[in-house]
Amino acid sequence: MYTVILKKNEEKRILNGYPWVYANEVLKIEGKAKQGSVAKVFSNDGRFVGLGFINHLSKILVRMLTLKEEIIDRDFYFRRIKRANDERLQLGYNNNYRAVFSESDKLPGLIVDKYGDYLCVQFLCLGMDLIKEEIIDILVEIFSPKGIYERSDVSVREKEGLKEYKGSIYGGDFDPVVLIEENGLKIAVDLKDGQKTGYFLDQKENRDNLKYYVKGKSVLDCFCNAGGFSLCACKYGATGVTSVDISDFALDYVRHNAFLNGFEINTVKADVFSLLREYKKDKRKFGVVILDPPAFTKSVDTVKQAVAGYKDINVLGLKLVEHGGYMVTCSCSQHLTVPMFLDMINNSVFESGVSAKLIELRTQGKDHSVLIGTDQSLYLKVAVLKIL
Repeated sequence: MYTVILKKNEEKRILNGYPWVYANEVLKIEGKAKQGSVAKVFSNDGRFVGLGFINHLSKILVRMLTLKEEIIDRDFYFRRIKRANDERLQLGYNNNYRAVFSESDKLPGLIVDKYGDYLCVQFLCLGMDLIKEEIIDILVEIFSPKGIYERSDVSVREKEGLKEYKGSIYGGDFDPVVLIEENGLKIAVDLKDGQKTGYFLDQKENRDNLKYYVKGKSVLDCFCNAGGFSLCACKYGATGVTSVDISDFALDYVRHNAFLNGFEINTVKADVFSLLREYKKDKRKFGVVILDPPAFTKSVDTVKQAVAGYKDINVLGLKLVEHGGYMVTCSCSQHLTVPMFLDMINNSVFESGVSAKLIELRTQGKDHSVLIGTDQSLYLKVAVLKIL
């Protein structure tokens, strides 16, 4: 087993809940074992700190599993996964939800999303990938799924020395398009080619929250993806819904999901920035404008450019909301912090020339809860503005 000795005082963040030990925080490494195995971590003065997966190929040298001296075996992982799922069940989740959220559930590198009778999983670090078969066996025991699909087709695996992969890993060659029920709506989810593990589960409560704002109003849903916000807008009494995305794949699912629920949705294939400028020129107005763009930055180095992009789209969106209407604006960029997000909104309102007030500030769903000390898992920000 590897033994990792930290530099002086580097253990403080770890003991306060931070899940990662970076290579530059380590004084020395003793012993030898397989990369991805469990290593012991000690403070500079010899105190036991915890146990975690070690990988010399990654800048994150150790991903912490526990601060206790305990046996890391199948029973350990079973307890962790069952506890994570039980927490969701206690919160009322059943048909579709994130059952395991990586470091937030003290299971680094593991994502487990439940879609009806199926699971979609990601193995994002070497340590978790090495015990994949054991984890699959545990998931089958706890969930009894009809099938499990793996969506480890993400670039972060390369930093762990792993190749990207996606495909069925349990249940045979099943149809990856599955039907779920979300907020009382039928939604088809493509586990193979849909975003992330198939669908943006983290916006579930925020989509349902439209019930307070859309009744009797026209709705413009930008970056609509599979149409979750659009469907809820229809459900809660919008007079008309226009869904915009640049992807034919996404719009096909919007139309299919609208059909499943008996709704009529106007779909528009367009670059959102260009379309909003066109709508502004034509003096189009909507009762509710929804902005849920993809992450504009995935690193600290590009935050400044991302803020400019977010401000641009928000200024355009604000100018299209009729007086007394609402704008729902989102950011899923981890590096755009909550204070930065609010500052961007303030600047957008000022530049747009409208008068507005903040009705709500929301974040990701309760199944994507954030372990205190792991701020990087607090990534989704959602603000509801009323245009005065």
